Amino acid sequence: QVQLVESGGGLAQPGGSLRLSCAASRIISGIYTMGWYRQAPGNQRELVASVTGGGITNYADSVRGRFTISRDSAKSSVYLQMNSLKPEDTAVYYCNVDKRIVKYWGQGTQVTVSS
Repeated sequence: QVQLVESGGGLAQPGGSLRLSCAASRIISGIYTMGWYRQAPGNQRELVASVTGGGITNYADSVRGRFTISRDSAKSSVYLQMNSLKPEDTAVYYCNVDKRIVKYWGQGTQVTVSS
């Protein structure tokens, strides 16, 4: 079993930045994609960004150009640099590890963008 622990959420002003981090409780072996999802009140959970072991990234249209995902496979960690934040980015952000046959989720970290 793998636990994912997110950190770095909080309150930011519009136009500001936050950096999210996610670390696994143990080193994850094999091939897997790491990603970030978010869920705002009343909305479904949606993909924000993902990165494969080979470094291929995928972004939601709403964050492309503002957010950057990166990973450190040696540490089984993933990061999300969020710039030019908007109020609509407010949500609970979840870290995800997808090994196809099994998926792991973090508990989530709140990101609030407000003046």
